[in-house]
Parts: sequence; C-alpha cells; structure tokens
Amino acid sequence: MVIDAALKALNRLLTPGFRSVFWKSLGLTLLLLIGLWVAIRQIFVVFAWPWMEQLLPGMPEWAGWFGIIAAIAAGLGLALVLALMIAPVTALVAGLFLDDVAEIVEKDDYPGEAPGTPLPLGRAIVVSLKFLCIVIAGNIVALLLLLVPGVNLIAFFVINAYLLSREFFEFAAMRYRSEAEAKALRSQYGVTVFLAGLLIAAFMAIPIVNLLTPLFAAATMVHLHKAISRREAGSYT
Repeated sequence: MVIDAALKALNRLLTPGFRSVFWKSLGLTLLLLIGLWVAIRQIFVVFAWPWMEQLLPGMPEWAGWFGIIAAIAAGLGLALVLALMIAPVTALVAGLFLDDVAEIVEKDDYPGEAPGTPLPLGRAIVVSLKFLCIVIAGNIVALLLLLVPGVNLIAFFVINAYLLSREFFEFAAMRYRSEAEAKALRSQYGVTVFLAGLLIAAFMAIPIVNLLTPLFAAATMVHLHKAISRREAGSYT
C-alpha cells in the first residue's frame, strides 16, 4: 500500500497537470530557503564572527590557519542548519499547495469518486502554522542529536518521517473527514503512515530533488488515504 502510493506519486510529479503547481511550489520553496540562508548568515556575522575575530589577534602567527578553518566550519555549519530547515519550509509550502495537488490527483486518478472538500482558508492557515512550529521544534531536537554519534542521522529520519507523515496524511484526510476523524484514522494506521513518512524523509534527503518534496509528499498521502479508505470500506485489494 505504501510503495504503491509512493510510485503513483512519482509517476504524477512531472505530468502536465502538476507543472503549474510545481513551478509555484518550487519558486516559493527556493525563495524561503534563500531568505533563511541570508538571515542565518547575517545572525552569524553579527553575533559570532566579531567574537572569533577578537580571539585571533592574541594568537601566534600559525593560528592564522584557525581563521581559515573556522570560516570553513562556519560555512558547513550554516549549510547543515539550512538542510535541517528544509522540513519546516516543506511543511509551510505544503500547507499552501496541498489542496491544489489533491484536486489534480483526485480528478485524474479517481475520476469516478467524489472529490474532497478543501479546508477553509483560515483553518488551513492555522493548521499549517501550528504544524510548522511543531516541525521546527522537532528539527531543533534533530540538530542537537546530530552531536550524538550513532544517533544523528537516525534521529533526522525518524523525527521528520513522523512529523511529515502526520501533517500530510491528516491534511489529505481532512478533505473528507473532520479533524478528529482524520487524527483517529492516522493513529489507527500509525505504522503504515509512518512508513510512508520514511519514504518522504528519504526523498527529502536527496539534494535538488528534495525541492519537489511538497508535491511528492502531498500526492503520496492522497493516494495512501484513498487506499486506507477503501480498506476501511472493505474494497481495497
């Protein structure tokens, strides 16, 4: 069920119906990531770099290499932080375009079934912002766990798999159910939804390709919700 949903989502990604959503999603994702990079770099320049420069004059000449190494380490650190911010950015972008993706998938892949009902704009914004805060908090924990050998990468995948699967599945389910019913269904099929989240987290870990994460995740969870709904109705095969 999970693999089938993911494969259907992959096949849908670059089809004509997805192109306009793709360009809007890609543009907004890039814009937000660039803004985050500028903000994080500026914070480093204002608060961290002056402190490092004060240390250098009191060091021997050979310590000049320290400045070079520190600059390289700072660049890598900023890149790492930005990589960890992809998940929160994905969550925010997905909240804006999930209904567009769901409508295309429902229309093209399930033409004989009644389409879902988009969340009211106000409610969708509230849910998106609430989940954005949860994803940011989760990735801060993942960032701290990167310092723990043997746990770091596992923590990144597990945390993001859980958080992303939870958001995307509930969003897809709430097109057909109340928020309480969507949460209950996600809890009932928690393992299945989490496994789909692992695929999304793995997709998100691929450079460049991860810019398509909002579309892939949304389409995957729409298919997964359809499959689970059919199983609930006794017609899934």
